[in-house]
Amino acid sequence: MAQKNELKEIAKLFFKLGSIAFGGPAAHIAMMEDEVVKKRKWMTQEHFLDLVGATNLIPGPNSTEMTMHCGYERAGWKGLFVAGFCFIFPAVVITAIFAWLYQKYGQLPNVEPFIYGIKPAVIAIIIMAAYRLGKKAVKDMELAILGIITLVVCLLGVNEIIALFGCGLLGLSIYLFKKNTSNLKSFIPLIIFQIADPSKIGVFKIFLTFLKVGAILYGSGYVLFAFLDSELVANGWLTRQALIDAVAVGQITPGPVLSTATFIGWQMHGITGAMAATIGIFLPSFFFVLVLNPLIPKMRKSNILGAILNAVNVAAVALIIAVCLEMAKDTLTDWRTIVIAIASLVVVFVFKKLNSAFIVLGSASIGYLLTYI
Repeated sequence: MAQKNELKEIAKLFFKLGSIAFGGPAAHIAMMEDEVVKKRKWMTQEHFLDLVGATNLIPGPNSTEMTMHCGYERAGWKGLFVAGFCFIFPAVVITAIFAWLYQKYGQLPNVEPFIYGIKPAVIAIIIMAAYRLGKKAVKDMELAILGIITLVVCLLGVNEIIALFGCGLLGLSIYLFKKNTSNLKSFIPLIIFQIADPSKIGVFKIFLTFLKVGAILYGSGYVLFAFLDSELVANGWLTRQALIDAVAVGQITPGPVLSTATFIGWQMHGITGAMAATIGIFLPSFFFVLVLNPLIPKMRKSNILGAILNAVNVAAVALIIAVCLEMAKDTLTDWRTIVIAIASLVVVFVFKKLNSAFIVLGSASIGYLLTYI
């Protein structure tokens, strides 16, 4: 009975987050940290940071994989599947509706006025999460310097995965230098699937294509779109305009950006194509998290792996800050967005117990009103 109640709690929480979590992985993780660490105390902030750092080291959508980690921590493997499914489900349904409307009418509904207000609020939510996680991640001056280096190289345009792994290796080097030891054995497995290249693509090939993407994709949603451009557009399976519109859908829907696979699959092969693409792209994440989660406490107990994890945790916070700065540069373009961002910052730091859902919904309403001023 206890586990049944826990699963119900997990389902309600992540269905809610999947319905209102706008702004990409950094924002999703910020909302999760608020819900599972600060409010519900399912785990310590240190362990949450370890999960964030470890998740950044595996392929797949980071925020979706974090939901699975949180579910696993609360109710084992059943919690993992419930959390992942409930977080993905709302985004997939909303995206499927957009896909149907797009196929039927050839254009997307105008929701820009609402997004106009949401984006500045998301920046405030991310800043609060970076502040809280940063306090736990920066344990000494060396880690602070590693974090600053990672932030700078990210802002200079270095790939986020290279920055993350580089910071981990620097952390390891510092540890080995201090311990005067040189015994290191490591490997990074790389799995690459080859897909046939026929002129026409069926449901099974859609599934395999997106399974491949889910199994080897690192980085942001924009990396996904670049990958799909070479996989689908170049082979004539999808028009570039449909891919561009899929990017727009990823921005205007809550939940994981990889739910745009649903939109793309629908354009390629209707509802069966949407289902194949959705299952294919998310399936590897369930497997990766199921394997990784039990290993994280063992990694923390190892001095060498612990040093890497400490550095990666700091790097993960630096990546969140870098994303926040890039979002601010693109979003805070006039007095309206600046006012919404400042008001949201005040709210998240003064009213710390306020649910982030109210901030998102309130900012969407304000943004809608301000676009007509």
